[in-house]
Amino acid sequence: MMKPNIETFLGCDAAFEEAKIVLFGAPFDSTTSFRPGARFGPSAMRHESFGLETYSPYQQRDLADCNVFDSGDLELCIGDAAIALSQIEERAEEILTSGKFPLLLGGEHLVTLGAFRAVFKKYPAVHVIQFDAHCDLRDDYLGAKLSHACVMRRCHDLVGDGKIHQFCIRSGDRTEFEFASAHTDLHPFGFDGLETLAKTLQKDKTPVYLTVDLDCLDPSLFAGTGTPEAGGVSFSALLSAILTVCEHAIIVGADLNELAPMLDAGGVSTATACKTLRELILALGK
Repeated sequence: MMKPNIETFLGCDAAFEEAKIVLFGAPFDSTTSFRPGARFGPSAMRHESFGLETYSPYQQRDLADCNVFDSGDLELCIGDAAIALSQIEERAEEILTSGKFPLLLGGEHLVTLGAFRAVFKKYPAVHVIQFDAHCDLRDDYLGAKLSHACVMRRCHDLVGDGKIHQFCIRSGDRTEFEFASAHTDLHPFGFDGLETLAKTLQKDKTPVYLTVDLDCLDPSLFAGTGTPEAGGVSFSALLSAILTVCEHAIIVGADLNELAPMLDAGGVSTATACKTLRELILALGK
């Protein structure tokens, strides 16, 4: 039985038995290719969330009215990505088996693979909607197939062609973009086509896993991330995209990742991540 965390994200203090959404953290960044620190993202979001209000004027909804259980951070094997992913998968599977919604906090983007494996077992027809600056479609990175630079390629290994929908992408090597043109649904630089996609997937009753890499945001607004890329979208655009997906698609699992809090001394990135998470929880809670 999972026990409540000592410090929870704002308003996420429902009992496990009553909760519809279960929050869990994966503090892992051992394959980060540029600037480490994302392992501290989940705890920073919890700690700083109390600078927010539980009420969202964007959605006219309140976290106090949602049943969310925060199970805290997993104690992961930092030195072994395969073991860490198995630990994440086990927790996600436990949540799904209990009939609840898994919401993962990273950590680097590789942690998505652990949660997605569990979702794929339950929903083999699942599609992925990815918000990200990077393709993450390398077959390996410096010889490692389990890397945050390869996470969507490993998800593709599971679901196959046409089931990964990528938005905001503005970085990757040539082979990644060539792979995307042949095997994924790539929407570079922004969210063009997102609403049409979400409505189509809903019409087809297709389950969807939503993964949000916060480096999709413009780094002038979100500097606290491991691999910042010039360009990117505004907070308002990201919020609109999250609301669009949650309104129209059948979301069965989700994650928010790649906050490295100490890389933004002003704390704005952590505050932005907290607000994004609040809005994501409220949108999923509908």
